[in-house]
Amino acid sequence: MAVFFRKIQRTDPRNPAGEKKWYIILKSLGTRRTKEIAQRMADETTLNPKEAEIGLYEFVKALKETLKEGYTAQIDDLGTFYLTANSSASETETDVNARNCTGIHIRFRPDEALQKEIDRIRLKPLDELSSK
Repeated sequence: MAVFFRKIQRTDPRNPAGEKKWYIILKSLGTRRTKEIAQRMADETTLNPKEAEIGLYEFVKALKETLKEGYTAQIDDLGTFYLTANSSASETETDVNARNCTGIHIRFRPDEALQKEIDRIRLKPLDELSSK
C-alpha cells in the first residue's frame, strides 16, 4: 500500500515575499467511518461488527472523559492523547486566571512503534492513481 501525494507550488509562509517552491501535499483517498473500521476489526477478531462498533464508541467516550478529567490518555501501540491551551499574556502572575485561556486543543503523539510504521510509508504521485 502507498499514500498518494500531489505537488503544489507556494511560498514559504515564514517568507511570503520569497520565491515559490514545490511541495508535497498528502492526498486522502477518502474517509473510513466507524462502521467500516469496526468491520475491519471484526474481520480480524472473534467480535461481530456491532460489538466492534460498540467497542470503538466506548473507547471514544472513555477518551473524552479521561481528557475532561485532566488526565493524559496513553493507548498502548497507538500513542498519547493530551490537551494543550492557548492563552493571552498577563503582566503579573496574580493577573493570570482561567479567562486568559483562548482555546483548548487535543493533541496526539504516536508511540514509537506506530511512528516507525508511518515513517516506512511509501509515497506515490497522485497521477499514478488515475492512470490505473
